Amino acid sequence: MKYGFVKVAAATPRIRVADTQYNVQSVLGCIDTAEKAGAELLVFPELCLCGYTCGDLFGQDVLLHASLDALNAVAERTKTCKMLVFVGVPVKTDGVLYNCAAAVCGGKVLALIPKRHLPNYAEFYEKRNFQPYKGENRTIVLNGEEVVFGNKVILRSRTMPEFSVAAELCEDLWVPAPPSASHALAGANIIVNLSASDETAGKAEYRRLLVKAQSAKTVCGYVYADAGEGESTTDMVFSGHDMICENGELLEEAQPFEGKGLIVSEIDTEKLAYERRRINTFYDTTSLSGYATVGFDAGGTEEISLTRVFARLPFVPQAETELGKRAELILTMQASGLKKRLQHTKAQSAVIGISGGLDSALALLVTVRAFDALGKDRKDILAVTMPCFGTTSKTKGNALRLMRELGVTYRTVPVGDAVRRHFKDIDHDESVRNAAYENAQARMRTLVLMDLANDVGGLVIGTGDLSELALGWATYNGDHMSMYGVNASVPKTLVKFLIAHEAKRLKGAAGKALTDILNTEISPELLPPENGKIAQKTEELVGPYELHDFYLYYAIRWGFPPAKVYYLAQTVFAGVYDSVALKKWLMNFYRRFFSQQFKRSCLPDGVKVGSVSLSPRGDWRMPSDAEAALWLNELEKL
Repeated sequence: MKYGFVKVAAATPRIRVADTQYNVQSVLGCIDTAEKAGAELLVFPELCLCGYTCGDLFGQDVLLHASLDALNAVAERTKTCKMLVFVGVPVKTDGVLYNCAAAVCGGKVLALIPKRHLPNYAEFYEKRNFQPYKGENRTIVLNGEEVVFGNKVILRSRTMPEFSVAAELCEDLWVPAPPSASHALAGANIIVNLSASDETAGKAEYRRLLVKAQSAKTVCGYVYADAGEGESTTDMVFSGHDMICENGELLEEAQPFEGKGLIVSEIDTEKLAYERRRINTFYDTTSLSGYATVGFDAGGTEEISLTRVFARLPFVPQAETELGKRAELILTMQASGLKKRLQHTKAQSAVIGISGGLDSALALLVTVRAFDALGKDRKDILAVTMPCFGTTSKTKGNALRLMRELGVTYRTVPVGDAVRRHFKDIDHDESVRNAAYENAQARMRTLVLMDLANDVGGLVIGTGDLSELALGWATYNGDHMSMYGVNASVPKTLVKFLIAHEAKRLKGAAGKALTDILNTEISPELLPPENGKIAQKTEELVGPYELHDFYLYYAIRWGFPPAKVYYLAQTVFAGVYDSVALKKWLMNFYRRFFSQQFKRSCLPDGVKVGSVSLSPRGDWRMPSDAEAALWLNELEKL
């Protein structure tokens, strides 16, 4: 599939114990359904061709021969579909019986992967009928052809190398050192698990946790197919709890007893490969010897519609129940970072410029929390509003109202006269409203804050956020500079979310002021108002922040190429922005991200709160003179 996406499916066919003819028809029906859905990988449960609960019937050659006949029928079906199929089957070889996952594609059985760990406790007694396999790979003859046999097997698509798959079976996942850990280190990007995990009260939660955790630990896609309806209920019941995960994220799930039969989603193998390269503790090791790689012909480059959901606001929690907890965690992290810095420097106060905008409001709220945690008087926070040519009565009023309601010391220091004197000093015509006109105001404000901090023995608290840093939307040595930047790794969409949380929590006049700030257009207010209203609207100049945060997350956190970022944006923002706008602002994102690195190379300290940070000392080290040509050229060709 295009851009590394592999469409995968997990199926729980309805079966009858020991009735292989019925079961294979059920399996073939699932293959038909998966093919219509465009699946390139399909996983069935453990021993599903005959039934996991056959008991001592596994000792009957009639059952074993019939199971192989059923496997041949599945193989025959794959001649006409471009799909890698894993199906559970008992296999007898050298007088020993093994519980196997058969990998089937292109009309052939490509590999037989025997179960390594057999449960023999409580309701399980697999060792009564099967042997665990812990030897090296070998070959066995099946239908007159040699087939790889062993549990060190990776299947790799010939047309899409990152579509690489390995298998484990049920209990293999539940042991302290699952085989999937070695499989992933040996190069498998997707792990499949053919399972027959019976249902008991509370087990589904634990099973879900295991699958999610293993996919995260091994940085892989994980497709879990569970036995369900039709297995014997003599002593157990099976629920068909199928799951598809990617690096700790649950993409799709069939809830226990839901009876979906088939679930489908897409695993991003390029994303997984990137993350493994990024993490230097995830590495191949020479001790992982003995692996066999088997090629298969499935997984093309044709584009298939995505069924998985990508968040429009990837930095903002999606689950309603998590919003409050996440907001409190982030605010606490920001305040804890500032608290430590205030303690270490023995600062008597904190000085912060308040514009009546989102970022400075958040920085003030964080500073108040830090002072409360230190047991310091909020009056030792000096909040300063510095009106100049572009300041509106609305933003100034909100700034004063918020400062007053939070109980901090506040001052108004108009900077217009000082800026005009500066214009005269540098012989700048005030009617020429260029970068010098705008940036002189920002730098004057920073000068005021720095000098006030020296005067009161305090630290200047930075207000700029991650989105502005990514775009370079800050005045160099103006609002770009501070003594500690509490918002340095908080993107604009998350700033809005945090402000909304605090407005709801604080209520009253403070809450109303924050709500008004939240509803005010984003602006640096460096150009005079028009009829009393903001004249300079940031998102009209650099682009919508919801787009830039989306681009930032996928282009920088996950290293997606421009074409893939654009493809996802078209999917996620369909009906909101047209393709022309999406491309325009993505081009602008790359141009600004590359050209403005020099500002990020000398950032003040600031706490990291999420998965993306542009600190030159931490997550992002990039030459200030790197060229954007490769990225822009890719976009221009679209």
